[in-house]
Amino acid sequence: MRSAWVGGRAAAACLSLPPLSVAMSFLLPKLGSKKEVDEAIKSVAEKVLVLRFGRDEDLVCMQLDDILAKTSHDLSKMAAIFLVDVNIVPVYTQYFDISYIPSTVFFFNGQHMKVDYGSPDHTKFVGSFKTKQDFIDLIEVIYRGAMRGKLIVRSPIDPKNIPKYDLLYQGI
Repeated sequence: MRSAWVGGRAAAACLSLPPLSVAMSFLLPKLGSKKEVDEAIKSVAEKVLVLRFGRDEDLVCMQLDDILAKTSHDLSKMAAIFLVDVNIVPVYTQYFDISYIPSTVFFFNGQHMKVDYGSPDHTKFVGSFKTKQDFIDLIEVIYRGAMRGKLIVRSPIDPKNIPKYDLLYQGI
């Protein structure tokens, strides 16, 4: 598992973390087994289910957890946010082809929601969001699209704020 690469360098190397980000993962609920993840996917209704796959001790995950924790209350009527450790639930790590962390996957009423970020992979967001507002805007777009029955939506995030990475299966 690798941290997301941005512009040829590890994103963790070029990010400055807020001082309280270490504790932010403790503010969000964690899913510790395949059964818990399955239950969350099945039971979260009429809200966007946000699953952050990563590790609590990874620097980029800490930055993302900070954003997720600070926005979770504001988005509580639209989204349920959970953390999933890639080492504890390897089944979903393989299923969603998570090779860079953090990776964020979205569901609505048990349906996997895809987002067109302008990259080849629409199944997950790789890396951390640049701002809280980017994350809030994305959740609002996913929620509105899902309420209209759409399974894929276009990302409202400015393309320069979306981390770039190379797909491992490119050219195969």
